[in-house]
Amino acid sequence: MKNRYIDLIQQTYDFPQEDFEVIDNLLHFNGIPLMDIISQYGTPLKITYLPKISSQIQKANRIFNVAMAKADYKGKYTYCYCTKSSHFSFVLDEVLKNDVHLETSSAYDIPIIKSLAQQRKINEETFILCNGYKRQPYINNIADLIKNGFQNVIPILDNMDELPQLEKALGSRKFKIGIRIASEEEPNFEFYTSRLGIRTRDIIDYYKNSIRKNPKVELKMLHFFINTGIRDTAYYWSELSKCINVYCDLKRICPELDSLDIGGGFPIRTKLSSDFDYQYMADEIIRQIKTSCQQRKVKEPNIFTEFGSFTVGESGAILYQVVDKKIQNDKEIWYMIDSSFITTLPDTWGIKQRFILLAVNGWEREYQRVNLGGMTCDSEDYYTMESVKNRVFLPTYDQEKDPLYIGFFHTGAYQESLGGYGGIQHCLIPAPKHVLIDRNENGEITTRLFAKEQSAKSMMKILGY
Repeated sequence: MKNRYIDLIQQTYDFPQEDFEVIDNLLHFNGIPLMDIISQYGTPLKITYLPKISSQIQKANRIFNVAMAKADYKGKYTYCYCTKSSHFSFVLDEVLKNDVHLETSSAYDIPIIKSLAQQRKINEETFILCNGYKRQPYINNIADLIKNGFQNVIPILDNMDELPQLEKALGSRKFKIGIRIASEEEPNFEFYTSRLGIRTRDIIDYYKNSIRKNPKVELKMLHFFINTGIRDTAYYWSELSKCINVYCDLKRICPELDSLDIGGGFPIRTKLSSDFDYQYMADEIIRQIKTSCQQRKVKEPNIFTEFGSFTVGESGAILYQVVDKKIQNDKEIWYMIDSSFITTLPDTWGIKQRFILLAVNGWEREYQRVNLGGMTCDSEDYYTMESVKNRVFLPTYDQEKDPLYIGFFHTGAYQESLGGYGGIQHCLIPAPKHVLIDRNENGEITTRLFAKEQSAKSMMKILGY
């Protein structure tokens, strides 16, 4: 009977696979020997593999361009990065190597846009799509960009009151806008209609009464997005169809309208058995848009996407050491990690998000079912979900003789901002070191420390001691 950890993984999944392979019973992530990184920097440790960001952007560009070629689609495809997924400078530096554009969500994104422009990493022709609910500081910051010569800043109206505020901030200057469609939520959601955007039945009248005769305003874009993201479900296709119909209705009376933003929502792999067919989904989205436009005798729109998690999610990982084993009853074995899930992976605590979990070493050892516990005194600081029958299986170990290291993978989106990066952590468990991994021109691995482990002194200062 095969009861080694490597046998469990190979028999349960198609393994090795993209991003992951095992050499000499040690896990490699994107060709990186993780035990070497641990030996150099210790644990707990966040890592970001920068080349993965570029490869994801190139993957999406390729997928949509192929889909458009298949359908003989006349519009263009534009990739925008959703900055709220990760605002770090090293992320934006890597993103902008790929000649892409940006989407913002709040007033506090705009200083980043200005900084990137000062460094000449973006220019006045870069598309800046401004989403989110817009209070006066956000309105003013958007207006500043337009006044400073940014030709493709498109504030996407979340409600009807934002347009007069923009007009007031911009005076006699002409500007472009988009409109976000308020999508219907899934039947099992807590409410029926998204709080974001303008109701479908109001959009045509709003355009006729408030935009069409306004010489300062040019409606260029409709924006569509649903919380569940892009999925092959009847719900998604139904909402997309509604959106296309609104676009066609508007295009008939608004000739300057030429773009449809389908938002983000390409999923990332959070389990080894993921089987999302990216090319099929892009093919079908493009086909449906083209078919509907042809039926309505409307020119098909340019397509924009705002991929955030898809861009950065699979670049990230966090590595821990298992520091103790506790047997609490006849059945439950707890492996205690050297950090806190609430501090380092708040999605696992807040929304029960699962990530790819694998042992870094010990693949030749027998495996056992375990629960994973964090270091805080909070009873919610644990992780028990994984895709092997929704349970966690890891190698056995003897802490004194053969320490065990584990990794959570594809954690690069949102976790730092949700966890309060640089601030107070739950039970004052410090945020871990953060290491950036890249490759030089010869393909050799390079590393640099982006952030040291958070110190007790820095947290004490924030607390006023």
